[in-house]
Amino acid sequence: MGTTSRQLGFTNANRHIVDEDEIKLTSVGVDIGSSTSHLVFSRLEMRQEGTRYVIVRREILNESEILLTPYLDDLTIDVQTLGKFINRQYERAGLKREDVDTGALILTGVAVRRRNARAIGELFAKEAGRFVAVSAGDGLESTMAAHGSGAVAESARAGGICLNIDIGGGTSKFAICTKGRVREVTAIDVGARLIVLDGDSRVTRVEEAGRFFGGAVGLNPTVGEKLDASKLPAMASLMADKLFDLVSLSTLSPETSGLLRLPPLSYRGKIDAITFSGGVSEFIYGHNPGDFGDLGALLAEEVKRRVERLGIPVIEPAARIRATVIGASQYTIQVSGSTIFIAPLEAVPVRNVPVVVPELPLAGDDIDHLAVRKALEMALSRLDLTDGKRPVAVGFHWEGSATFARLQAFCSGVRDGLERVLGRGHPLMLVNDGDIGGILGLHFKEEMDFSNPVISIDGISLNEFDYIDIGALIPSSGAVPVVVKSLIFPASAQPPD
Repeated sequence: MGTTSRQLGFTNANRHIVDEDEIKLTSVGVDIGSSTSHLVFSRLEMRQEGTRYVIVRREILNESEILLTPYLDDLTIDVQTLGKFINRQYERAGLKREDVDTGALILTGVAVRRRNARAIGELFAKEAGRFVAVSAGDGLESTMAAHGSGAVAESARAGGICLNIDIGGGTSKFAICTKGRVREVTAIDVGARLIVLDGDSRVTRVEEAGRFFGGAVGLNPTVGEKLDASKLPAMASLMADKLFDLVSLSTLSPETSGLLRLPPLSYRGKIDAITFSGGVSEFIYGHNPGDFGDLGALLAEEVKRRVERLGIPVIEPAARIRATVIGASQYTIQVSGSTIFIAPLEAVPVRNVPVVVPELPLAGDDIDHLAVRKALEMALSRLDLTDGKRPVAVGFHWEGSATFARLQAFCSGVRDGLERVLGRGHPLMLVNDGDIGGILGLHFKEEMDFSNPVISIDGISLNEFDYIDIGALIPSSGAVPVVVKSLIFPASAQPPD
């Protein structure tokens, strides 16, 4: 394998990653959601292993204050106030913008709306080349919360099924975790800030689901009017009932089904452990962050009362309200030009492409193309990429021989599973950790007369939450430089032995 180098956007422009066995990066994770916004600054230590750099230690340098996301109206975030908050957190951390090597900007809920996302993105315009920006819908937010809380890591460590319940301001997200992966997710309109009150019990903000739950207990929440606060415990109790309808893993009532934001969980087995994350988890685990004029404390009490009756162990997570605030690392991998396939050559470079890692059925003698398609569709759903609006890279481990029949079944399943993505003209991007990239690319182009651009590279192992940059072909070596940007959660980077 030939060696090439790719200079990254480090603080020192004269540093080359290939010259150093160990490097340290300063990273920031920025989480801007419907209810709260906050940052975490981290130091990432990376060590060279072969042709790549891997995280060996993640040290939190500073956790920001938590801001109740400011609004100009019901749907428009006050970006000026938000910008001042972000600048103040850099000052508190003793860092300048240019001190940060890499990072991730995560937008959820109302922040994802086009007008908000564009304005928030402008706050980080200077960091555009170094940051990964992720707009997280309910599926991706559920998946990220499960990783950030440590539920995924717990399912790998202890075995069995770990259920993560992320209870935020507007929604609650559920993730079934097993063997170090998220199996499936769902979300429901239950949250602490469906109704927000000022010190005089006047309504300052109300969500549609808040009107539903309020009406069920005899309240009519209206912005600017006083509310009978004595009925809020009953409202919190009803909200908790709906949450635990999902925890029961049984057929849901029409009322609960109507509150779902994603399809219900299909898993019907045993739950071995539960973790909670999100803002309400601060109350559940007794950290009592204060009174925010919402239902957080009341909802937490109802949740604790119900979970005790289940007899399922409750584990305190690696991160609670900060479960989706993450660090982002970068490292390079050199790819041999002898087994890659890129057609046309103008298909590269590409940057910041999200990675999906489906559980592909490749172990047997035969490959079921329908099972390949379903695995891809589930992987896209977990990361909110089903609409096909942006390209994706499929990371996988090839098993077995490369007979014509197996290649045909695999390629047909991939084509069908990515139908919406490919239908928009995006390139097909396949990344495997073996040496079959060239064969797969040729099969798509020569045997299937595939019209989309094809980028098929190998020698790289990818994970969900990775983002990949693929550079232009280097004529002198026949290689392409690849940068993999990995979102690193608190429980995922362990200190070295």
